[in-house]
Amino acid sequence: MDGISGTVITLADIRASGWSLDTCPVRSVLAQVAGKWPLLILCALHERPHRFGSLRREISDISQRMLTMTLRELQRQGLVTRTVFPTVPPSVEYAATDLGRSLYASALPLIHWAVSNHVARQAACERFDKQAS
Repeated sequence: MDGISGTVITLADIRASGWSLDTCPVRSVLAQVAGKWPLLILCALHERPHRFGSLRREISDISQRMLTMTLRELQRQGLVTRTVFPTVPPSVEYAATDLGRSLYASALPLIHWAVSNHVARQAACERFDKQAS
């Protein structure tokens, strides 16, 4: 998005930079990392590299299949590396790349907001659901 500067970016800025909303980089990034697991995995890998089992214990409610799929997608995007060590049996370690660490750093304000506002959001949902029923 060359040509966009400042702290506020509008949809008009995105369009003026030559991006359509279908190919918008913001949509692309959010579609890939705003799911249930990617930021939690990057949060764990930001602290230190992890082996698969260690990640599975760290994020206890993720299934083995979902962890595998999410790690592969994070690798594909260049956010995570996978290193296989020639041991018997082979051991595998996952680590955040510089790109992954920069995404995590950029997501920190959102993570802090989510933690700080969790109770208020839950209360709002309960009020809404009570009124809707």
